[in-house]
Amino acid sequence: MAASDLTASLTQRLAQRILILDGGMGTMLQNAQLSEDDFRGERFRDWPSDLKGNNDLLALTCPDVVARIHRDYLEAGADILETNTFNSTRLSQADYGMEDLVPELNRESARLAREVCDAVAAETDIPRYVAGVLGPTSRTASLSPDVNDPAKRNVTFDALRENYYEAASALIEGGADLIMIETIFDTLNAKAAIYALEELFEDLGRRLPVMISGTITDASGRTLSGQTTEAFWNSVRHANPLSVGLNCALGAEELRPYLEELSTKADTFVSAHPNAGLPNEFGEYDQTPEEMAAIVSEFAQSGLVNIIGGCCGSTPEHIRAIADAVRSMAPRKIPERSKACRLSGLEPFNIEADSLFVNVGERTNVTGSARFKRLIVEEDFTTALEVALEQVENGAQIIDINMDEGMLESKEAMVRFLNLIAGEPDIAR
Repeated sequence: MAASDLTASLTQRLAQRILILDGGMGTMLQNAQLSEDDFRGERFRDWPSDLKGNNDLLALTCPDVVARIHRDYLEAGADILETNTFNSTRLSQADYGMEDLVPELNRESARLAREVCDAVAAETDIPRYVAGVLGPTSRTASLSPDVNDPAKRNVTFDALRENYYEAASALIEGGADLIMIETIFDTLNAKAAIYALEELFEDLGRRLPVMISGTITDASGRTLSGQTTEAFWNSVRHANPLSVGLNCALGAEELRPYLEELSTKADTFVSAHPNAGLPNEFGEYDQTPEEMAAIVSEFAQSGLVNIIGGCCGSTPEHIRAIADAVRSMAPRKIPERSKACRLSGLEPFNIEADSLFVNVGERTNVTGSARFKRLIVEEDFTTALEVALEQVENGAQIIDINMDEGMLESKEAMVRFLNLIAGEPDIAR
């Protein structure tokens, strides 16, 4: 099916009913109790490091196990199947020294999911879709790994972009129908993935539907990098995704208020795949399929979702119960929102037709403030941050930052200053 036809088909089906996403792959692989030898297979028998826990590798060493899990989810009622590629980027596979396997991991995982989807679709005469998964990687572009150096980063935007381009290219080659950027705890990582997809689609001469799913980490209602739900949506809305949603970290009950907020703000389809409750003291999930389905069915009854599934702790039994519970319920209707300039730091800032005067702080500009220029030239970034904070405290909703000056290493100064601001919530809000 051509990409444009696929998007039209998915859009039509999403307008007709709630589509079902699959559940936890990691949960099912843990239940399979695979050994180190299973993970290694014959091909990696002599690999120098431990491989147990590298679940993505199982597409090469235990494909039958992964295929069986895929089929179990489809037979339970899933319409959309996620590839087993949560960690199939060079950054994540570096933990195992398997960076060079990344194209093969993504391609084979997508091919495996494609084969199972096509087989079940032929048996049931119900279309099934493969979502090629791009996980968050093991690095974060917005947070410092060193408490003593808040400007430090262990990954760059460009490195993330290259990682995501390589992975997505192989997923599409393997037969993915759409791409899902999921478990987003750092929105800057997701923006690198979006940028990579835009480059890839341009190179391919065709576009695939994109699903985006963020992660609210706790009761603060924010992602790990500090954004609220609406701020997160404002940050990724330019990607024009097929859907935006929330997954992981929280159970369905805890996720509901943030899902409700997203449902009212997002002018696209909305997805949710929460955990099966919260983990117990042993890190296990106790919520039964019936309990989870009862909570999730209220999401549908309240008109909050278009796509629903499960994350950590969920199994085919959970997905079957959810599919049964929402089968007769109408999908969420996409709200019409007025055109506006929608910006975000850690919190949303929307400039609408009835908005009052917008204050832009101009003092963090080396060509507009002699004091700020001197601070940057002297590398007194601590005091330079105080200049930014003063502007915000005095009512600036936006600050203009300019480092374009002949006496400066402008790029380095800009990156360092922005990294420092990202760690100051009173400024970055």
